[in-house]
Amino acid sequence: MNGHGEKLSHKQEQTIAALLTADTIAAAAAQGGIAESTLRRWLKEPTFQAEYRAARRAVVQLAVCAIQRATCTAVETLRHVMQDRDAPASARVSAARTVIEMALRGVELEDMEIRIAQLEARLTTAEAQRGTA
Repeated sequence: MNGHGEKLSHKQEQTIAALLTADTIAAAAAQGGIAESTLRRWLKEPTFQAEYRAARRAVVQLAVCAIQRATCTAVETLRHVMQDRDAPASARVSAARTVIEMALRGVELEDMEIRIAQLEARLTTAEAQRGTA
């Protein structure tokens, strides 16, 4: 069994890759060439859990990047529908509403980022003052 901070074996790394694509734990174990009971035991180990979580996070980050790359096309599609006089009015209104909602969310997120940064700066200043007092 791996302890905290230890590296995974090649077989464990292969099995994590299988977990990312398989529909079930049994299928992942089979793809990894191990028994299902072995995989279930590994899933209880902190090092394996941490590496599996990191791998899942990496997959999600790749998906987010792909979505972000498609954003410009999505905006152009909304703009096209919104400006298409031959499109049904409901589609044009829906596209316009979506553009407005997303613009407002963007402003809200920017405002929140500024407020969080200001709070963090205040917290850092307060902690520094307590440390010197």
